[in-house]
Amino acid sequence: MLTLNDITYEIGGVPLFSNVNWQIVPGDRIGLIGKNGAGKSTLLKVITKEYSATSGEIALTKGIEIGFLNQDLLSFQSDDSILKVAMTAFEKELAIEQEIEDILTDLEESYTDEKAIKLAEKQDEFNTLDGYTLQSKAEKVLEGLGFETERLDLPLSSFSGGWRMRVILAKMLLKKPEILLLDEPTNHLDLPAIEWLENYLIGYPGAVIIVSHDRFFLDKMVNGIGEIWNGKFYHYPGNYSNYIIKKSDSLDHHQKVYDNQQIFIKQQERFIERFKAKASKSTQAQSRVKMLDKLERVNAVESDEASMKLRFNTPQKSGKEVVIGNKVSKNYDSLQILKNVDFSILRGDKIALIGANGKGKSTMLKIMTKQISFDGDLQLGYNVIKSFYAQHQLESLNVDNEILQELQQCGTEKTDLELRTVLGCFLFVGDEVFKKIKVLSGGEKARVALAKTLISGANFLLLDEPTNHLDIKSINILAESLKSYEGSFVMVSHDRYFITEVANKIWFIENQQLKEYPGNFEEFNDWFAKRTPEIKVQKQEKIIIETRQDTTSFEQLKDKEREKKKKEKLLSDFEQKIESLKKQISDLENQMVELGETRDFEKINICQKNKLQLEQNLLNINKEYENIFEEILNF
Repeated sequence: MLTLNDITYEIGGVPLFSNVNWQIVPGDRIGLIGKNGAGKSTLLKVITKEYSATSGEIALTKGIEIGFLNQDLLSFQSDDSILKVAMTAFEKELAIEQEIEDILTDLEESYTDEKAIKLAEKQDEFNTLDGYTLQSKAEKVLEGLGFETERLDLPLSSFSGGWRMRVILAKMLLKKPEILLLDEPTNHLDLPAIEWLENYLIGYPGAVIIVSHDRFFLDKMVNGIGEIWNGKFYHYPGNYSNYIIKKSDSLDHHQKVYDNQQIFIKQQERFIERFKAKASKSTQAQSRVKMLDKLERVNAVESDEASMKLRFNTPQKSGKEVVIGNKVSKNYDSLQILKNVDFSILRGDKIALIGANGKGKSTMLKIMTKQISFDGDLQLGYNVIKSFYAQHQLESLNVDNEILQELQQCGTEKTDLELRTVLGCFLFVGDEVFKKIKVLSGGEKARVALAKTLISGANFLLLDEPTNHLDIKSINILAESLKSYEGSFVMVSHDRYFITEVANKIWFIENQQLKEYPGNFEEFNDWFAKRTPEIKVQKQEKIIIETRQDTTSFEQLKDKEREKKKKEKLLSDFEQKIESLKKQISDLENQMVELGETRDFEKINICQKNKLQLEQNLLNINKEYENIFEEILNF
């Protein structure tokens, strides 16, 4: 359907990516990944010819249609109802429907056999295209993306940008282009809508290329990963988890190539240094200087996994009880959000508040910060220092400050080097830390506000969608840091990987009540899947029996989790052994290089035998490591 041949795209003469070769065929569901600024969105715009490639060729099969959902569409406005906007996807069907209406009007004025025959033909054509189900199809997709049935007749202009983007996504899905390009669609969706989109795209008849930082989403619906890394394009078959394994192997190979080249370079540099002043060897030395100048250097490995940790200082520990809420209620006019809710947060609680949009998640955070009025009582515990991150916090940034200056004024005792390290985790590197706040995009301002929240020294954090505008590497860094955070937090997030990594309790709002599950997200999902059909059971006896079965299942899950943790500990031990063996092998290789200059072949042979033995040990341990890794994946 679509072929990219040696595509290069340059900005100011500098390649963003080069020599991209990629073939898209029906049934492909490709996750396009890479760090922010790598060129993912740009590549999609090159494919749609919105941007012109610097060099290379794009071949598109005749008649193939490309649909492109991108962030630029957020500005789209219309006073038509969202149902009507979504139904504009059926361009051909609606044109035939209009023809039918025109013929019917014409027949009322003057009947002829020709007109009647034409009407029958158009009605047959309309029926063949499933024209009589257009509205039900549109309603189904819109409802799957989170719109309530009674709101489908409201004008598009009455919805926020995120909801308007859902309508445009619905239109794109209904149109069913042969190639569907989606740029960060999950940014605008809540958990139920994300899960619906996953299931929809799994059965999509065409090809799908999707840019996303949602690892769970990529795991479930893609069958291939395309990565832009170091200006090059790489394709990996399988989902994101498979990519992690394959990428690790690729990085190991890349690291070996890099290490071998570094050894080679050092050898040549030693030769040059030793013989450049010796007349009999000076020509050879100069020849090697020229050879090194022409050598294409292999870049050092840069992994997308978390390579640094943010350290959140909590100089003051809170009391055991962080927040106590009694009979908390909140309504907006006639809409009841919360009703007589009791809740408590204890020191060390790391809570994910999840669910569909509009159920009261952000409202709950604002209640705990007392930013909005509510009925009932809410008390902060002893020595609680809170810090709140939400999109509206962007307004509190001083637009005349530089980014680094904004963090310097937070009142922390962090040095400039430490602050720059923090900013690096949030994608501000080098001289970017000296940019003025006023010139930043909305996403960049959000990252600055999040960085300020996290270095505030608070022992109680309230975080509203903290992973928005972060790439996978930054999400990993944030997750690792929150896991070691000594305070407490409540976060609203739709990123299931992030929730799984950091939360030890799950909150959800149901029937105006705040409910708690005392476990992690994986356990909650399993419990909730069993619970959902149970609550529909009519007979009380059956409810009691299934509840008991759930209790047993919960205990089994706990045992399974303990066994998994044992395996993970064993995996960690093997990783340390592997690193130790790799270091010993590397040391022997360096020693052999030095012995080669002295021509001490006896010691070289001993080193070689030791190296072979270590490599065999490494091979055996790697096999055991892979077996345990597979066992963990099957948990």
